[in-house]
Amino acid sequence: MPSVLAINSTTFTKLFQDNQQRFILFAYSYIKDKDEAEDIVMESMYALWESRDKWDGDANIKAILLTIIKNKALNYLSRQQTRLRIEDELTDFKQRELNLRISTLEACNPDLLFDTEIQEIVKNTLEKLPTQSKNIFVLSRYKNESNKIIAEQLGISVKSVEFHITKVLKELRLELRDYLISFFL
Repeated sequence: MPSVLAINSTTFTKLFQDNQQRFILFAYSYIKDKDEAEDIVMESMYALWESRDKWDGDANIKAILLTIIKNKALNYLSRQQTRLRIEDELTDFKQRELNLRISTLEACNPDLLFDTEIQEIVKNTLEKLPTQSKNIFVLSRYKNESNKIIAEQLGISVKSVEFHITKVLKELRLELRDYLISFFL
């Protein structure tokens, strides 16, 4: 085998043409991508040609070229490994984020959200009402007292009790109108 120093472009081209398929098969056997294998071989040939003045006359050019191909294939595989690791980490992150969103949504109880808001609206509405109306409503709805017992306790007529309860319910319907629409939908 002539030294690289003695190789002219014609001899170098012949060396490449005679061994190109073997070199490509060598690279392909490791990286499993035909286009990349061809690119690696071409880059390796170029690197060998560019560094031809570094080799002495006894150098085994094919072995040197295979070493260059091997190193370029290792670099390619290392980049692939890094890319796949990063993709896996991103996939894991996305999966954890998706799991968190799913569990958060599963834990969400719209009834409780509405219940808390509705209770707050009822409380605020009752606070705005006259004391007598508020007390009658509390006795009727929260303490489950009958209209007759409420009337006797407060010394008013049953019709007055019914009037106050109707007044409070009307006010609550007005304040809760948005929730009542969603409830019926």
